[in-house]
Amino acid sequence: MARFTIHDLAATVDARAASGGEASYTRKLLDKGPEHCAKKFGEEAVETVIAAVENDRAHLIAESADVLFHLLVLLKSRDVRLDEVEAALALRTTMSGLAEKASRKRD
Repeated sequence: MARFTIHDLAATVDARAASGGEASYTRKLLDKGPEHCAKKFGEEAVETVIAAVENDRAHLIAESADVLFHLLVLLKSRDVRLDEVEAALALRTTMSGLAEKASRKRD
């Protein structure tokens, strides 16, 4: 079986976002606006945390898939591309995680 990547998922989200009609869950989420997409992402993130705390491996895998999908939909709703997120991650790899975190602006 061919490997399915986050880029494949992003391409699927893009294709479904461009489609119309009632057949696409992605399109329905986007039509409800970025705030709704953010709320759905948050719900999925909480469900992922619960699965991890409960040490339910299968549930954690399923919820992780949901959270990745909903993150990509949220990014799409705000016109943020996956390659932009990857570029931000790449910049962070030039220093240790602790140093990178310490370098961030504080509120």
